[in-house]
Amino acid sequence: MTSPDPALAPPAEPSPYASALEQLDAAADILGLDDGMRETLRRPRREFTAHFPVEMDDGSVRTFSGYRVQHNDARGPYKGGIRYATGVSLDEVRALAMWMTWKCAIVNVPFGGAKGGVLVDPDRLSDCELENLSRRFISELEPIIGPDRDIPAPDMGTNARVMAWMMDTYSMGHGHTVPAIVTGKPVEVGGSQGRYEATGRGVLFATEEIARRRGDALEGLRVAVQGFGQVGSVAARLLSEAGARIVAVSDAGGGYHDSHGLDVAALAARASERGRIQDPPPGADRISNAELIEIDCDYLIPAAIESVILDSNAERVRADVIVEAANGPTTPEAERILLERGRVLVPDVLANAGGVTVSYMEWVQDLQSFFWEEDQVNRRLSRIMRKAFAEVWERAETRGLSLRDAANVVGVDRVVRAIELRGIFP
Repeated sequence: MTSPDPALAPPAEPSPYASALEQLDAAADILGLDDGMRETLRRPRREFTAHFPVEMDDGSVRTFSGYRVQHNDARGPYKGGIRYATGVSLDEVRALAMWMTWKCAIVNVPFGGAKGGVLVDPDRLSDCELENLSRRFISELEPIIGPDRDIPAPDMGTNARVMAWMMDTYSMGHGHTVPAIVTGKPVEVGGSQGRYEATGRGVLFATEEIARRRGDALEGLRVAVQGFGQVGSVAARLLSEAGARIVAVSDAGGGYHDSHGLDVAALAARASERGRIQDPPPGADRISNAELIEIDCDYLIPAAIESVILDSNAERVRADVIVEAANGPTTPEAERILLERGRVLVPDVLANAGGVTVSYMEWVQDLQSFFWEEDQVNRRLSRIMRKAFAEVWERAETRGLSLRDAANVVGVDRVVRAIELRGIFP
């Protein structure tokens, strides 16, 4: 067996977990939480690390490292995605699990927060190797997951096909099909209509809500989207269909800018399964991901990875509104700079909550073996997202808070209330 490739080691800075803790502390201060409750919320309930072998196509065996962090289950079973990426670390997964706890509470679905990940570049694996890794990792997690305990979902680097492999592996170990063990599956094996577009559609709803409250018309609104995977491509397409002008998009290798607007539908139709833009759009200028963050636009939607808006570039962000479609794309110091400059930021725990909302619907459908049409799913998603946005907005207005602080106060308060009602066992 070989050790994990040191080249895949995640960067030490900036720390997403430090950002998550700082955001929690701000909400705790506003709520006046005591030290005992703060400590309960700061620490994940369970952290699981696995180093597991996978047979490669050439017959060699390679050892991978994977994590599952279960943050808090006071409001229901743990819920959260599994990502495959070169930057995965226990620190990152801790942050993502904590954010999931607040996110589920903000949209008021009965889940707690969890997250998982494997340190790997999925683009360097064959389909067979990817399947072997996925099946082995979910079997490693089997002791701590279950449809009433912890329900994984896709995230960066994983997709519906990976979820199907994971569902099948778990089901084989239990002697019967267990569709509710994961969400984000193909519709043919218990997935929900509308799940693929759910996170991007939720970003659309969040953008519509902030635009309406600011008096901004979507028609002609200049929007830049960093990240063209499942979330970014869907959000860009739906916003374009709503009348916005998508002036810039990017994938992992860089992006394209056209002040007149890009043909998002054509780009999405030709994009690879992993969100790579295949053909340069005619007439567009080639730009880097860093340049996209600073592009001249009205609304900026970071939809790729954490920590892309930093204190080093926040002064150069020209967008009036930032809608966080990715998890943790803005560091706390960068956010302070943006707010001091009069920018408005719709936080990730609200803006990208469409995915877990429809995952909840998929889980419910699997449990009852009764499935809904896509328009039913989308209507329910719209109602839940818009209600959550209104609650966060009202809290921000009445208490003079930023939208992030208001969202976290709503989420943390609901979790604290659940903990207090349940009491401490024994």
